[in-house]
Amino acid sequence: MMPRLRSNLVSLVMAVVALIMVAPLVWLVVQSVLPEDDALTVPPNWIPKPFTTANYTAITGLIPFGRMALNSLVVAVISTAGSLAVSVTAAYAFSRVNFRGRNPIFALLLTALMVPAQMTVIPVFILMRFLGLFDNLAALWLPALINVFAIFFFRQYFNSIPRDLDEAATIDGAGHLWILFRLLIPLSGPALAAMTILVFEMSWNNYFGPLIFLSSPEHMTLPIGLVTLQHGQNGATVVVFAAITAVVIPVLVVFLIFQRSFVASIAAVGLRA
Repeated sequence: MMPRLRSNLVSLVMAVVALIMVAPLVWLVVQSVLPEDDALTVPPNWIPKPFTTANYTAITGLIPFGRMALNSLVVAVISTAGSLAVSVTAAYAFSRVNFRGRNPIFALLLTALMVPAQMTVIPVFILMRFLGLFDNLAALWLPALINVFAIFFFRQYFNSIPRDLDEAATIDGAGHLWILFRLLIPLSGPALAAMTILVFEMSWNNYFGPLIFLSSPEHMTLPIGLVTLQHGQNGATVVVFAAITAVVIPVLVVFLIFQRSFVASIAAVGLRA
């Protein structure tokens, strides 16, 4: 009975913690569909009654929400696809190709993880102006193509795949590209799904980059739009809550769909250094 009781207690504690973590999101969604007079009450109103969608329809009249959403989607998709393409090829080189200085170069690459983005923004800003990409969406997705964490992540995942498969494919005449795209990548589905979630979410929620590199209203992304909306509404209102919900829910849905792959990939990366 003791092991079963312990398991039940652990499950109960985890359920309570989960409810505490989910409660702010539920409160946000509920407030976004309540009229102004019924929102922000104490104690909180957890049931959306009366229900209204006027807060969501009011967003487009205050900010160009559709244009900002399209800009965010373009940047997120290009950043995610490009980052994955660059990262898997670099990770394959560090994992499977023996070249001089491989380990020192990889260690030097990892030191970039300890450098805050705020310290590199000035040289990146100068580079983007030199390339004529200031106030251009390319200034957001071009630097995102080099993702050191993704390279490290895929390298560790590739290391968890037995090299016997590579040797068998090499005996059959396969080259590096065949091994990467026909062998390792099909076996790395969980890692690809997990990194897709992480990179897409990071790009979708990026506020610092658009604030520095963009100046035209037609190029603004959703994080900038949320701040503009909040200042225009003189603080947090139900319209702001509706806009935040519209931004958060799509990413949350994607994460819930691929959460199993996310957990599986994290477990696999820890199997072998």
